[in-house]
Amino acid sequence: MRKIGIIMNGVTGRMGTNQHLGRSIAAIRKQGGLQLKDQSLVMPDPVLVGRNAAKLEALAKEWNVDRWSTDLDACLADADNVIYFDAQSTLLRAASVRSALAAGKHIYCEKPLAGTLEDSLELAREAAKVGVKNGVVQDKLFLPGILKLKQVLQSGFLGRVLSVRGEFGYWVFEGPLPAGQRPSWNYRKEDGGGIILDMFPHWQYVLENLFGRVTSVSCIGRTTIPERVDEAGKTYACTADDAAYATFELEGGVVAHINSSWATRVHRDDLLILQVDGTNGSAVVGLRECKVQPRVTTPKAVWNPDIPNPIDFLAGWQTVPTTTNADNAFKIQWEMFLRHVLEDAPFPHDFLEAAKGVQLAEAGMRSWAERRWLEIPRLTLS
Repeated sequence: MRKIGIIMNGVTGRMGTNQHLGRSIAAIRKQGGLQLKDQSLVMPDPVLVGRNAAKLEALAKEWNVDRWSTDLDACLADADNVIYFDAQSTLLRAASVRSALAAGKHIYCEKPLAGTLEDSLELAREAAKVGVKNGVVQDKLFLPGILKLKQVLQSGFLGRVLSVRGEFGYWVFEGPLPAGQRPSWNYRKEDGGGIILDMFPHWQYVLENLFGRVTSVSCIGRTTIPERVDEAGKTYACTADDAAYATFELEGGVVAHINSSWATRVHRDDLLILQVDGTNGSAVVGLRECKVQPRVTTPKAVWNPDIPNPIDFLAGWQTVPTTTNADNAFKIQWEMFLRHVLEDAPFPHDFLEAAKGVQLAEAGMRSWAERRWLEIPRLTLS
């Protein structure tokens, strides 16, 4: 058994605590570490970093972590800390990642990598120059439903894919009762908030990895709720978009349309639903389940609003069975990155891939501002 020191910056936030510390690093520690190809075991040894000492101390105690600190520079100077992880709010991330690069640490980050494409590319180029392993969270690719959809696509069941239609979101309460279930900075543009910057990086990697590269986008955003109540009970003005309606053209001719909203009430099977239509069949996928309908069992629908519809459309779909034990998506990717650092296993989700997500978000915001389609050029480090 050997240890690997991991600086975890920003884990007092919702995602950092729940997904990265609790369901990933703590879960790996609880299972006895990570077994490598040579059968040796490595145990993550996290140091929790942030600005609030009381929160860090309580979090370390809750998750049985020995180390915590408010001094990032001291943690970066410690040679036993091999990996730097960042789950801070978006606008704080780039500066801390630059410090980690200067310290020669391998780096794994939440998305988006930075608030702008320029900063994201700068970080990707610097990481390549320094020669450290680098990666970004692309958790949706490892959801059980998306993995099932990938199986369906690879089988050829759908034939030629024609279109993708997505619905994402839920109602985020304005407060004070019930209190909002997302942090208040999400709704302030000046703090890096906005659903376009938050969700378009997800749509970029999901679409590219499953269907093809996004070549153009048309987007309209909205700030639908003008005021919310923050964590201290104070009313603040919402300056960031909380809803976005976008159409994406993909290489190969596929058209995707995805609605994203924190101001919608859910009347569907899950918080995220994608419907994929092909020449030979269709698939509907959520976070965990995937249903399919082949062409040969597709009912012949006839438009007649004068009578009750005789077809039970939902009954004509078959559930794709679960054939493997699906682990937490964030934990899967954490284990992949640890293997990438420790045994040079492949990890395609690097800083350049992260920059592609920011590129699409910027294009979406510009499309909204200019009210027109925008082309998405191929992105390289050169």
